[in-house]
Amino acid sequence: MTEAQPAASRTVNTVLGPVPADDLGVVSVHEALLSVVPGAEHAYDITIDRAEIFEVLSRKLTDFRERGGRTIVDSTGMFHGRDVRLYETLSRSTGVHIVASTGMGPEELLGGYFLTPQTNPPTPWPAEQFADLFTKEVTEGMVVPRVERRGPAGLVATTATRDGMTPTDESLFRGAARTALTTGVPVSIRFGADAVHDLDVVLDEGLAGDRVVVGGLDRQDAVAAGAPLEVARRGAYVALDHVGLDDDGAHLTDRERAALVVELVAAGHASRILLSSNAIGVAKGQPGYDLPYSYVSATFVPLATSLGLSDADARRILVDNPRDLLTVR
Repeated sequence: MTEAQPAASRTVNTVLGPVPADDLGVVSVHEALLSVVPGAEHAYDITIDRAEIFEVLSRKLTDFRERGGRTIVDSTGMFHGRDVRLYETLSRSTGVHIVASTGMGPEELLGGYFLTPQTNPPTPWPAEQFADLFTKEVTEGMVVPRVERRGPAGLVATTATRDGMTPTDESLFRGAARTALTTGVPVSIRFGADAVHDLDVVLDEGLAGDRVVVGGLDRQDAVAAGAPLEVARRGAYVALDHVGLDDDGAHLTDRERAALVVELVAAGHASRILLSSNAIGVAKGQPGYDLPYSYVSATFVPLATSLGLSDADARRILVDNPRDLLTVR
């Protein structure tokens, strides 16, 4: 945060509007509340019962709050089940701050509207069009389909194609960066094949490193390439956001994640570490991932402290770092 910004004026955009940044408490920075694969709502064998979804999410958010959590970031973007009115009700009833996101990606999950504009030959949407779309969701409110705009997005989240960034992905990333520059909200990127390359695309737009979080840096390929340390050196936040995923060969185990946290702290990067689980509260059209939102603070952090993480650094990672990232500036 900048020295020119008084503490009293630091705010974060939540679904209920701006709240004081210092009120965020323990933050889980990359989760999903309701995650719906685009089109799944039309499938004959999928039922979307909003009352049932509310009860499930309310129970999970209440557990998170009772175990010391205070803020959930729904980092799914625009078209993966985001339900702003539902999130407003959940936030009011549970007392958990919910930061919702704009943004989209990767290319394979975009509708044809964003891939085949009326040019000959067809070309991807330019970055400026994505920036305009995302910026309005921050400044005018997130779109509720066919109804209205609601609360402001607090984050721009975008993802690159797993095999490597495509031209459309690059437009998305540059558009996200321009939105951040215009509005003051941060950017969350999930990289494709090369985390440092994809981060550099965002930084090339003139965005400061400390306005960007790079997710998925507990992937085995990213760690083998030294990406977590290099991302931190560039001033961006390193998100180890599959905490609890302990049986997947593509990611570190929790013990390996904890050791990486301690390693990054020892290298002087405690102020650049973020933790989350990528948990899904309710999944439709995809496998569920029923991990408690409280898992990071209740289970993983004690493991990391047993390996040498101090209580002060644990608090910095759970409270201070996400607060600084999410503060609008």
